[in-house]
Amino acid sequence: TILDKNFRRKGLKIRPRSRTLTAVHEAVLEDIVSPTEIFGKRTRIGADGSKLLKVILDPKDKDKEVVEAKLATFSAVYKKLTNKEAVFMFPDA
Repeated sequence: TILDKNFRRKGLKIRPRSRTLTAVHEAVLEDIVSPTEIFGKRTRIGADGSKLLKVILDPKDKDKEVVEAKLATFSAVYKKLTNKEAVFMFPDA
């Protein structure tokens, strides 16, 4: 559950880091790519101010065709759950 900045109204003294929006979105990202692991992340900000998250997956899983076929699915699921654009890829070299 994500706690907003008014967490004191709910009777809590502090907001745990695991309940912040960023932490929840990171956990969702880890869960989506669960057969493989995240190797790196980059945030690309376009000229119009739009943000694009580039997620680089572990290169040792590139040979597995199940992961290769699901890259577009990972992006669609992450967009649906978090309303953020993300591109999943393997490193070039």
